[in-house]
Amino acid sequence: MGLGKTIQAIAALRYLFASGEARTALVVALVGVVLQWRSEFKEWAPELRLFTVLGSATARTAMWRAEAQVFIASYETVRADLGRDPVGGRKWDVVVIDEAQRIKNPASDIARAVKLLPRQRSWALTGTPLENRLDDLISILDFVAPGRFGPGTYARGLRRLLGEVQLRRRRTEVLRDLPQKFSVEVPIYLEARQRAAYECAEREGIVHLTSLGVELRVNHVLELILRLKQICNFCPETGASAKLADLRERIAQVVGNGERALIFSQFAAEPFGVKRLARELAEYQPLVLSGDLTVNERAEMVLKFERDQSRKVLLLSLRAGGVGLNLTAASYVFHYDRWWNPAIETQAEDRAHRIGQNRPVHVYSYICAETVEERVAKILAEKRQLFADIVDGVSLRHIRRLDLPTLVRAAGGS
Repeated sequence: MGLGKTIQAIAALRYLFASGEARTALVVALVGVVLQWRSEFKEWAPELRLFTVLGSATARTAMWRAEAQVFIASYETVRADLGRDPVGGRKWDVVVIDEAQRIKNPASDIARAVKLLPRQRSWALTGTPLENRLDDLISILDFVAPGRFGPGTYARGLRRLLGEVQLRRRRTEVLRDLPQKFSVEVPIYLEARQRAAYECAEREGIVHLTSLGVELRVNHVLELILRLKQICNFCPETGASAKLADLRERIAQVVGNGERALIFSQFAAEPFGVKRLARELAEYQPLVLSGDLTVNERAEMVLKFERDQSRKVLLLSLRAGGVGLNLTAASYVFHYDRWWNPAIETQAEDRAHRIGQNRPVHVYSYICAETVEERVAKILAEKRQLFADIVDGVSLRHIRRLDLPTLVRAAGGS
């Protein structure tokens, strides 16, 4: 994450258009970064004719027929409009999917829609092709090279096949001047009343699960885990929070030193998520970026944080603000609670640790001792090891060299 995949993809598209190898391209992105893609195209390929597909279904029908070389749309828009011409009727020269882990579940409507797009070239951009299990990776590869990554993939050797289609770069290889990232796990012991509430909920939850007998389902267990994680954030009865007490001290130091911070939580709403934190940290006038904001509102929030030096704290819900954003104005990152997926956490903290960052980035991850959060941390470590075993160290060995003088001449010298 943060090594310039967007800019590299735009440069490659620019070359294909300039050399006549492509006439139409479709970029599919998360809804929150569609406008950011448009901005990057205008910066790095100003000669290309763009059209951003947003708005109502009626408005989008006309947009898809616009005279443009590059169309930019969200995953949800592509899913909704696939049956319309020219989305599903046109054979795209290139289809680029950003944050390709969005199609990790092959059974999802979005994954099916993206894979049905008629196309000559398929590019999948992601820093985290494997989030939870090998099937995540297989689904992405099925888009990149349809039909080549079936059930026999494991037997043939997944790493060998990745070497044919994966171009993987890491910070140590291409950004030797990027400041270091320091990650620290912060163990926290629940405050007494918070501990009592946690243990009570755990006992009652286990009794309830036991009483379900043969009716017990995975979702019942997940509901209990979610409840326990919420209590680790704030006591539902008293509002007490050992994490908040520690966070207050650290934020005071960050702000006192003239630095700025991002604070992530998987929860958005009161009384356990970022909106609760916004109230508790009101003295710092924090900005809040959550899923209930529109695309334009999210873009405005990011811009305000980047430009307004008086805004020292940005609170983000993990799913809404953890991908696709450039937030290098901050050099401190806090994970107030832990997600099941280490890739999601890494994506989030690398909003700050990326191209454009000139200060070391400090990441603090809270873990409440003797709670479900300790067990989550163990799962995260195991998933990181799986990623390292399968994905890391595998990359294309030979890449076609771009004829840059030809590209410049074809693009009008820009």
